[in-house]
Amino acid sequence: MRQPLTIAVAQPPCVPYDVAANALIHAATVRSAGARVVVFPELSLTGYELDAPAITAEDQRLAPLVAACAESGSVALAGAPVPDDTGRRSSIGVLAVDAAGASVAYRKIWLGGAEPEWFVPGTTPVALDVDGWRLGLAVCKDTGVPRHAADTAALGIDAYVAGATDSASDAGIQEERARRVAADHGVWVAIASFAGSTGGGYSDAAGRSRIWNPDGGVVAEAGTGPGEIARASLT
Repeated sequence: MRQPLTIAVAQPPCVPYDVAANALIHAATVRSAGARVVVFPELSLTGYELDAPAITAEDQRLAPLVAACAESGSVALAGAPVPDDTGRRSSIGVLAVDAAGASVAYRKIWLGGAEPEWFVPGTTPVALDVDGWRLGLAVCKDTGVPRHAADTAALGIDAYVAGATDSASDAGIQEERARRVAADHGVWVAIASFAGSTGGGYSDAAGRSRIWNPDGGVVAEAGTGPGEIARASLT
């Protein structure tokens, strides 16, 4: 029988464009989270700066985060601009970081706002296996597209996990989306949302990162301040 999976949703403070500084902040967050999986917001390593250069999985600025994951036995799901499949343009990605290093785990499929001017969408839903738990990956607008959740759920997921960037005035959007995903697919939902200033025009991001059980009930919730973390055990 598989063991419960402890997951945390984090909303770290952000230094726009400064990958090295943000990697250190992510590392400290992982060490304090006390979780097997730590989920970070959309573009968490650069801030929501659409013109930030892509980050490769081999980028040495990620070394402190790799070290923190090794020390804590955690998997960090960090947001970053990453090379697209051709290597010529960028996609909005999720980097999976553990003791072995970093890898591009997922590229955002449903782009919003000005994102199509800067990024190439991903094409493939992804489920990441951690200790026998299947985690479906999403980024922000993905969560609002029922087809995305359905295609991801078809991979046999136990949880739908996303990083997001929303303004405080849109704080209720992720709650509505998460409850729909849970109701439609009977899975856990975890969304890490930026708080405070993130760059890219988000001077007052929503925060309130949360984890919902398969019945749609909130089991863990952060507040609106940068640096807060919420965690829960998936059983």
